[in-house]
Amino acid sequence: MNKKVTVVGAGNVGATTAQRLAEKELCDVVLVDIVEGIPQGKSLDLMEAAPIEKHDAKLTGCNTYEATADSDIVIITAGIPRKPGMSRDDLISTNAGIIKNVTREIVKYAPNSILIIVSNPLDAMCHVALSASGFPKNRVIGMAGVLDSARFRAFIAMELNVSVENTHAFVLGGHGDTMVPLPRYSTVAGIPITELMSKDRIDALVERTANGGAEIVSLLKTGSAYYAPASAAVEMAEAILKDKKKILPCAAYLQGEYGIQDLFIGVPVKLGKNGIEQVIEIKLTNDEKAALEKSAAAVEGLKATLAKLA
Repeated sequence: MNKKVTVVGAGNVGATTAQRLAEKELCDVVLVDIVEGIPQGKSLDLMEAAPIEKHDAKLTGCNTYEATADSDIVIITAGIPRKPGMSRDDLISTNAGIIKNVTREIVKYAPNSILIIVSNPLDAMCHVALSASGFPKNRVIGMAGVLDSARFRAFIAMELNVSVENTHAFVLGGHGDTMVPLPRYSTVAGIPITELMSKDRIDALVERTANGGAEIVSLLKTGSAYYAPASAAVEMAEAILKDKKKILPCAAYLQGEYGIQDLFIGVPVKLGKNGIEQVIEIKLTNDEKAALEKSAAAVEGLKATLAKLA
Protein backbone atom coordinates (compact mmCIF):
# COMPACT_ATOMS: atom_id res chain seq x y z
CA MET A 1 0.00 0.00 0.00
CA ASN A 2 1.29 3.45 -0.87
CA LYS A 3 2.06 5.90 1.87
CA LYS A 4 -0.35 8.85 2.04
CA VAL A 5 0.50 12.47 2.81
CA THR A 6 -2.14 15.18 3.14
CA VAL A 7 -1.23 18.78 2.37
CA VAL A 8 -3.66 21.30 3.86
CA GLY A 9 -3.70 24.56 1.94
CA ALA A 10 -3.49 24.59 -1.87
CA GLY A 11 -1.78 27.96 -2.20
CA ASN A 12 1.76 28.39 -3.45
CA VAL A 13 3.45 26.52 -0.59
CA GLY A 14 0.90 23.70 -0.47
CA ALA A 15 0.70 23.14 -4.22
CA THR A 16 4.50 23.15 -4.57
CA THR A 17 4.76 20.71 -1.65
CA ALA A 18 2.26 18.39 -3.34
CA GLN A 19 4.21 18.63 -6.61
CA ARG A 20 7.53 17.75 -4.98
CA LEU A 21 6.07 14.86 -2.96
CA ALA A 22 4.53 13.37 -6.10
CA GLU A 23 7.50 13.92 -8.39
CA LYS A 24 9.82 12.28 -5.86
CA GLU A 25 7.26 9.42 -5.85
CA LEU A 26 7.28 9.41 -2.04
CA CYS A 27 3.55 8.89 -1.54
CA ASP A 28 0.05 9.51 -2.77
CA VAL A 29 -1.05 13.06 -2.01
CA VAL A 30 -4.34 14.55 -0.82
CA LEU A 31 -4.53 18.31 -1.33
CA VAL A 32 -7.16 20.07 0.82
CA ASP A 33 -8.36 23.67 0.58
CA ILE A 34 -11.55 25.51 1.48
CA VAL A 35 -11.77 27.21 -1.93
CA GLU A 36 -13.91 25.07 -4.20
CA GLY A 37 -12.15 23.86 -7.34
CA ILE A 38 -8.63 24.98 -6.43
CA PRO A 39 -7.31 21.73 -4.87
CA GLN A 40 -9.21 19.67 -7.44
CA GLY A 41 -7.81 21.68 -10.35
CA LYS A 42 -4.23 21.71 -9.10
CA SER A 43 -4.31 17.98 -8.31
CA LEU A 44 -5.66 17.19 -11.79
CA ASP A 45 -3.03 19.42 -13.38
CA LEU A 46 -0.29 17.58 -11.46
CA MET A 47 -1.77 14.18 -12.45
CA GLU A 48 -1.67 15.25 -16.10
CA ALA A 49 2.03 16.09 -15.68
CA ALA A 50 2.75 12.61 -14.24
CA PRO A 51 3.31 10.86 -17.62
CA ILE A 52 5.95 13.47 -18.48
CA GLU A 53 7.56 13.51 -15.02
CA LYS A 54 7.36 9.70 -14.94
CA HIS A 55 5.77 9.02 -11.55
CA ASP A 56 2.73 7.01 -10.51
CA ALA A 57 1.76 8.94 -7.41
CA LYS A 58 -1.97 9.60 -7.14
CA LEU A 59 -3.15 13.12 -6.30
CA THR A 60 -6.60 13.93 -4.94
CA GLY A 61 -8.02 17.41 -4.40
CA CYS A 62 -10.89 18.06 -2.00
CA ASN A 63 -12.63 20.68 0.14
CA THR A 64 -13.46 18.33 3.02
CA TYR A 65 -11.36 15.90 5.03
CA GLU A 66 -12.81 12.44 4.37
CA ALA A 67 -10.13 11.64 1.77
CA THR A 68 -7.39 12.38 4.32
CA ALA A 69 -8.32 9.24 6.29
CA ASP A 70 -5.31 7.26 7.53
CA SER A 71 -2.74 9.76 6.25
CA ASP A 72 0.77 8.97 7.47
CA ILE A 73 1.78 12.64 7.52
CA VAL A 74 -0.21 15.87 7.34
CA ILE A 75 1.63 19.00 6.23
CA ILE A 76 -0.28 22.13 7.26
CA THR A 77 0.40 25.18 5.10
CA ALA A 78 -3.02 26.82 5.50
CA GLY A 79 -3.35 30.42 6.61
CA ILE A 80 -2.84 33.91 5.28
CA PRO A 81 0.66 34.72 3.95
CA ARG A 82 2.79 37.70 4.86
CA LYS A 83 2.64 40.88 2.84
CA PRO A 84 5.24 43.68 2.76
CA GLY A 85 5.49 45.46 6.10
CA MET A 86 4.01 42.50 8.02
CA SER A 87 5.97 40.39 10.44
CA ARG A 88 5.26 36.68 10.91
CA ASP A 89 3.80 37.62 14.30
CA ASP A 90 1.16 39.85 12.68
CA LEU A 91 -0.52 36.69 11.39
CA ILE A 92 -1.06 35.10 14.78
CA SER A 93 -4.75 35.77 15.46
CA THR A 94 -6.11 34.76 12.04
CA ASN A 95 -3.87 31.77 11.54
CA ALA A 96 -4.37 30.40 15.08
CA GLY A 97 -8.07 29.94 14.37
CA ILE A 98 -7.36 28.30 11.02
CA ILE A 99 -4.78 25.88 12.46
CA LYS A 100 -7.06 24.93 15.34
CA ASN A 101 -9.94 24.03 12.99
CA VAL A 102 -7.69 22.17 10.54
CA THR A 103 -6.04 20.15 13.31
CA ARG A 104 -9.39 19.06 14.77
CA GLU A 105 -10.47 17.75 11.35
CA ILE A 106 -7.20 15.89 10.92
CA VAL A 107 -7.52 14.24 14.34
CA LYS A 108 -10.98 13.01 13.31
CA TYR A 109 -9.78 11.27 10.12
CA ALA A 110 -6.05 10.65 10.61
CA PRO A 111 -5.53 10.20 14.36
CA ASN A 112 -2.21 8.38 13.91
CA SER A 113 -0.63 10.93 11.58
CA ILE A 114 2.48 13.04 12.14
CA LEU A 115 1.90 16.78 11.76
CA ILE A 116 4.42 19.04 10.02
CA ILE A 117 3.50 22.68 10.59
CA VAL A 118 4.52 25.27 7.98
CA SER A 119 2.03 28.09 8.68
CA ASN A 120 3.33 31.28 10.31
CA PRO A 121 4.09 32.37 12.94
CA LEU A 122 5.60 28.90 12.89
CA ASP A 123 6.51 28.30 16.53
CA ALA A 124 3.19 29.65 17.82
CA MET A 125 1.21 27.55 15.31
CA CYS A 126 3.01 24.43 16.57
CA HIS A 127 1.64 25.18 20.04
CA VAL A 128 -1.87 25.53 18.60
CA ALA A 129 -1.57 22.20 16.75
CA LEU A 130 -0.16 20.36 19.78
CA SER A 131 -2.99 21.63 21.98
CA ALA A 132 -5.77 21.02 19.45
CA SER A 133 -4.56 17.55 18.48
CA GLY A 134 -3.66 16.07 21.83
CA PHE A 135 -0.90 14.23 19.98
CA PRO A 136 2.35 13.30 21.76
CA LYS A 137 5.11 15.86 21.23
CA ASN A 138 7.11 13.65 18.85
CA ARG A 139 4.26 13.81 16.31
CA VAL A 140 3.99 17.62 16.05
CA ILE A 141 6.98 19.17 14.27
CA GLY A 142 7.63 22.65 12.96
CA MET A 143 9.31 23.27 9.62
CA ALA A 144 11.68 26.13 10.35
CA GLY A 145 15.27 25.09 10.86
CA VAL A 146 15.48 23.14 7.59
CA LEU A 147 14.39 26.23 5.66
CA ASP A 148 16.56 28.67 7.62
CA SER A 149 19.58 26.36 7.34
CA ALA A 150 19.00 25.99 3.59
CA ARG A 151 18.99 29.76 3.23
CA PHE A 152 22.23 30.03 5.22
CA ARG A 153 23.78 27.26 3.08
CA ALA A 154 22.71 29.00 -0.13
CA PHE A 155 24.25 32.29 1.01
CA ILE A 156 27.49 30.55 2.03
CA ALA A 157 27.70 28.86 -1.38
CA MET A 158 27.08 32.18 -3.18
CA GLU A 159 29.69 33.96 -1.07
CA LEU A 160 32.42 31.35 -1.57
CA ASN A 161 31.44 30.27 -5.09
CA VAL A 162 31.21 26.60 -4.13
CA SER A 163 28.63 23.87 -4.64
CA VAL A 164 25.66 23.96 -2.27
CA GLU A 165 26.26 20.23 -1.84
CA ASN A 166 29.50 21.08 0.00
CA THR A 167 27.79 23.44 2.45
CA HIS A 168 26.30 22.42 5.79
CA ALA A 169 24.77 24.79 8.31
CA PHE A 170 22.80 24.81 11.52
CA VAL A 171 20.27 27.42 12.54
CA LEU A 172 18.63 27.16 15.95
CA GLY A 173 15.89 29.08 17.74
CA GLY A 174 12.52 30.47 16.73
CA HIS A 175 11.56 31.05 13.11
CA GLY A 176 11.94 34.80 12.97
CA ASP A 177 14.32 37.67 13.45
CA THR A 178 15.76 36.10 16.62
CA MET A 179 16.84 32.83 14.96
CA VAL A 180 20.38 31.71 15.82
CA PRO A 181 22.62 30.70 12.89
CA LEU A 182 25.72 28.90 14.23
CA PRO A 183 28.84 29.66 12.16
CA ARG A 184 30.97 27.29 14.30
CA TYR A 185 28.84 24.35 13.19
CA SER A 186 28.55 25.57 9.58
CA THR A 187 31.04 24.03 7.17
CA VAL A 188 32.14 23.74 3.56
CA ALA A 189 33.38 20.20 2.81
CA GLY A 190 33.98 19.83 6.56
CA ILE A 191 35.91 23.10 6.92
CA PRO A 192 34.28 25.57 9.36
CA ILE A 193 33.26 28.77 7.57
CA THR A 194 35.04 30.68 10.34
CA GLU A 195 38.27 29.60 8.57
CA LEU A 196 37.06 30.55 5.10
CA MET A 197 35.67 34.07 5.47
CA SER A 198 35.99 37.12 7.70
CA LYS A 199 33.77 37.75 10.71
CA ASP A 200 32.24 40.73 8.91
CA ARG A 201 31.15 38.58 5.96
CA ILE A 202 29.83 35.86 8.28
CA ASP A 203 27.85 38.43 10.26
CA ALA A 204 26.37 39.77 7.03
CA LEU A 205 25.28 36.27 5.97
CA VAL A 206 23.84 35.59 9.42
CA GLU A 207 21.79 38.78 9.21
CA ARG A 208 20.62 37.96 5.68
CA THR A 209 19.55 34.50 6.85
CA ALA A 210 17.54 35.95 9.75
CA ASN A 211 15.78 38.27 7.29
CA GLY A 212 15.58 35.71 4.47
CA GLY A 213 11.79 35.49 4.43
CA ALA A 214 11.31 39.25 4.65
CA GLU A 215 13.72 39.79 1.74
CA ILE A 216 11.59 37.58 -0.51
CA VAL A 217 8.33 39.17 0.71
CA SER A 218 9.70 42.62 -0.17
CA LEU A 219 10.66 41.42 -3.66
CA LEU A 220 7.43 39.53 -4.44
CA LYS A 221 5.24 42.27 -2.94
CA THR A 222 2.07 40.16 -3.08
CA GLY A 223 3.07 37.07 -1.09
CA SER A 224 5.87 35.15 0.57
CA ALA A 225 8.41 32.43 -0.23
CA TYR A 226 7.16 29.04 -1.34
CA TYR A 227 9.75 27.03 -3.32
CA ALA A 228 12.23 26.71 -0.44
CA PRO A 229 9.57 26.21 2.30
CA ALA A 230 8.00 23.42 0.21
CA SER A 231 11.38 21.74 -0.30
CA ALA A 232 12.06 21.94 3.44
CA ALA A 233 8.75 20.31 4.34
CA VAL A 234 9.30 17.55 1.79
CA GLU A 235 12.80 16.79 3.12
CA MET A 236 11.26 16.30 6.56
CA ALA A 237 8.44 14.14 5.17
CA GLU A 238 10.91 11.99 3.23
CA ALA A 239 13.00 11.37 6.37
CA ILE A 240 9.85 10.20 8.18
CA LEU A 241 8.36 8.13 5.34
CA LYS A 242 11.67 6.35 4.70
CA ASP A 243 12.58 6.08 8.40
CA LYS A 244 15.94 7.63 7.52
CA LYS A 245 16.90 8.68 11.09
CA LYS A 246 18.07 11.92 9.48
CA ILE A 247 19.30 14.73 11.71
CA LEU A 248 17.63 17.99 10.74
CA PRO A 249 16.98 21.26 12.57
CA CYS A 250 13.24 21.41 13.31
CA ALA A 251 10.91 23.14 15.76
CA ALA A 252 10.47 20.62 18.57
CA TYR A 253 8.58 20.82 21.86
CA LEU A 254 11.33 21.06 24.46
CA GLN A 255 10.87 19.94 28.05
CA GLY A 256 14.19 20.75 29.64
CA GLU A 257 16.53 20.29 26.69
CA TYR A 258 18.81 23.31 26.25
CA GLY A 259 17.36 24.56 29.55
CA ILE A 260 14.10 25.43 27.77
CA GLN A 261 10.75 24.31 29.17
CA ASP A 262 7.43 23.72 27.33
CA LEU A 263 8.29 25.66 24.18
CA PHE A 264 8.62 24.87 20.48
CA ILE A 265 12.15 25.90 19.49
CA GLY A 266 14.31 25.01 16.49
CA VAL A 267 16.95 22.42 17.48
CA PRO A 268 18.64 19.47 15.75
CA VAL A 269 16.45 16.36 15.92
CA LYS A 270 16.52 12.83 14.55
CA LEU A 271 13.56 12.23 12.21
CA GLY A 272 12.26 8.73 11.57
CA LYS A 273 9.02 6.79 11.24
CA ASN A 274 7.89 7.94 14.71
CA GLY A 275 8.47 11.61 13.97
CA ILE A 276 10.99 13.20 16.33
CA GLU A 277 12.91 10.25 17.74
CA GLN A 278 15.62 12.22 19.54
CA VAL A 279 16.50 15.82 20.34
CA ILE A 280 20.23 16.30 19.77
CA GLU A 281 21.81 18.59 22.37
CA ILE A 282 24.96 20.33 21.18
CA LYS A 283 27.34 22.39 23.29
CA LEU A 284 26.86 26.12 22.94
CA THR A 285 29.15 28.98 23.82
CA ASN A 286 27.88 31.55 26.31
CA ASP A 287 27.05 33.96 23.45
CA GLU A 288 25.20 31.25 21.52
CA LYS A 289 23.30 30.22 24.66
CA ALA A 290 22.31 33.85 25.31
CA ALA A 291 21.10 34.21 21.69
CA LEU A 292 19.04 31.02 22.01
CA GLU A 293 17.51 32.24 25.28
CA LYS A 294 16.60 35.54 23.59
CA SER A 295 14.93 33.58 20.79
CA ALA A 296 13.07 31.43 23.31
CA ALA A 297 11.83 34.58 25.06
CA ALA A 298 10.38 35.81 21.75
CA VAL A 299 8.53 32.49 21.31
CA GLU A 300 7.34 32.69 24.92
CA GLY A 301 5.86 36.09 24.02
CA LEU A 302 3.94 34.54 21.11
CA LYS A 303 2.70 31.77 23.39
CA ALA A 304 1.44 34.42 25.85
CA THR A 305 -0.39 36.16 22.98
CA LEU A 306 -2.06 32.86 22.09
CA ALA A 307 -3.21 32.46 25.70
CA LYS A 308 -4.91 35.87 25.52
CA LEU A 309 -6.66 34.89 22.28
CA ALA A 310 -7.95 31.64 23.72
